Amino acid sequence: MARYVTTVSTSWSPEVAFAYMADLRNFAAWDPGVRRVQQVQGEGAGPGAEFDVTVAGLGRDQVLRYRTIEFDAPGDVMVLASNAVLTSEDRVTITAEDGGGASVTYDADLRLSGPLRLADPFLRLVFGRIGDRAAAGLRRTLAGAPPTS
Repeated sequence: MARYVTTVSTSWSPEVAFAYMADLRNFAAWDPGVRRVQQVQGEGAGPGAEFDVTVAGLGRDQVLRYRTIEFDAPGDVMVLASNAVLTSEDRVTITAEDGGGASVTYDADLRLSGPLRLADPFLRLVFGRIGDRAAAGLRRTLAGAPPTS
């Protein structure tokens, strides 16, 4: 199992930060490992929303179908994706900060399936680097102006 957790402060309101983070169509804007996102169920963020997320893989890109399995606006959203190779469980928690703004915690848990679990030490190393790049993109995005709409 590989896990990556980062917390970023932003001047965005908790409601705006939650709406942005819960809508996986925004992933490609801040995570350089995400090539594209297509919504396949629902309209924007919400319970039951599903997204096909194309991620850069070792050797070739991989499409993961993420399903929104928990949605508690404006505080918590959890999405889950799995295929024959791996399972990815991502939770975003938004907390209001004193004096305004919000704290955004992104907690990603990646697990290999079946005999591939033997490669977990390698996955932890690679996922740490991938997570660092995504966290840097998230910090840049949340330091900018909030989205309009």
